[in-house]
Amino acid sequence: MSQPSGPVQHSGAPLRLGIAGLGTVGIGVVKIVQRHADLLAARTGRPIAITAICARDRTKNRDADLSGYAWEDSAVALAQRPDIDIFVEVMGGHEGAARASLEAAIANGKDVVTANKALLAHHGQALALAAESAGRIIRFEAAVAGGIPVIKVLTEGLAGNRLRRVMGVMNGTCNYILTRMESAGLPYDQVFEEARQLGYLEADPNLDVGGIDAGHKLALLAAIAFGTKVSFDDVELEGIGRISIDDIRRAGDMGYKIKLLGVAQLTGRGLEQRMTPCLVPANSPFGALQGGTNMVVLEGDSVGQIVLRGPGAGEGPTASAVMSDVIEIARGTRLSTFGQPAASLATPIAAKANAPAPYYLRLELLDKPGALAKVATVLGDEGISIDRMRQYGHENTSAPVLIVTHKTTRDAITHAISRLPGTSVVQGEPVAIRIEEV
Repeated sequence: MSQPSGPVQHSGAPLRLGIAGLGTVGIGVVKIVQRHADLLAARTGRPIAITAICARDRTKNRDADLSGYAWEDSAVALAQRPDIDIFVEVMGGHEGAARASLEAAIANGKDVVTANKALLAHHGQALALAAESAGRIIRFEAAVAGGIPVIKVLTEGLAGNRLRRVMGVMNGTCNYILTRMESAGLPYDQVFEEARQLGYLEADPNLDVGGIDAGHKLALLAAIAFGTKVSFDDVELEGIGRISIDDIRRAGDMGYKIKLLGVAQLTGRGLEQRMTPCLVPANSPFGALQGGTNMVVLEGDSVGQIVLRGPGAGEGPTASAVMSDVIEIARGTRLSTFGQPAASLATPIAAKANAPAPYYLRLELLDKPGALAKVATVLGDEGISIDRMRQYGHENTSAPVLIVTHKTTRDAITHAISRLPGTSVVQGEPVAIRIEEV
């Protein structure tokens, strides 16, 4: 029997999209809808069509045919249109038009697909409650780790697991800077400027290099993984601005790479959430991660460890994630925003990350008799034992010394560092970086 040819016919009513924001991601969504109309209809059983769009500048050349869509100058007006079913928000920002338009969409009976991690990190609980009370859903696969389907893995694939730990390198710009510093032997300031020239940095660069963007993502993953309300304000944040090329080289000498690593885990003391520079073994999955690629590691009691790796940003990967949510809605899948009803999410008790771990210490020691012995005494007084130590050549009157400790706590490291100036043999400010066992 011959196979039918030509477009597949579908009788379902079209699912109508309103897209707010026509930057890189928004145009990527338009292109997917236009390019894969038959494929999308075949996979969902109904056509998916764009009805209306919204952007600040109608005259800008966006490399896509937008002539068939209605325009709105206001995202709120777009959200209120009666001829859209899903409000797709890819504008960004956690206040102003983004927040107001999501609230308007929910109030007007629309489902929401968003790529806005900042908005959900700050207002996710309130928005989830509003959506669920109105019988609407909010999906946000594109808000975390670009094209990696980590939200679906957590809410669906691992729904039968009690999660033990969530870890991730989730800011491609930071990973690019750190790997570029290592491969080219360049200082942080020079690579930072290079990243700016390449357009890798946000308008406010601190969102990237300060760890804020990645912290937003970690807070969202932690809420799903541990059944808690989103608590971004409790994320311990430290950016990569203090990481020197010397740290990268010397960590490499000892078998480690430096990454901006997010870790969340629920302990007996409460919910630990930290997005900080860490050393990871060079031969680990995180250690092998190059450039702008993202990686998320999930640990469940039944499944063990799952490693997800892929592009963390860009037109195609992020638009792909947006469309995965649109398709989920078109298929009739209705899930709570954070994997369980928002009203059932627990208020987390914030806990500082003080679980024992090895630490990397870099000290500049003056060339004085007994200098190492004085440092060892301070560390010993705080219960810190030395696993490995390496001393480099003298630079004038001082020499850099690297120490890798056995497992200890951050409190012990902090106390030891506060006492080191009293030894009169340490020059400058010591650097202490946690070594994460992955």
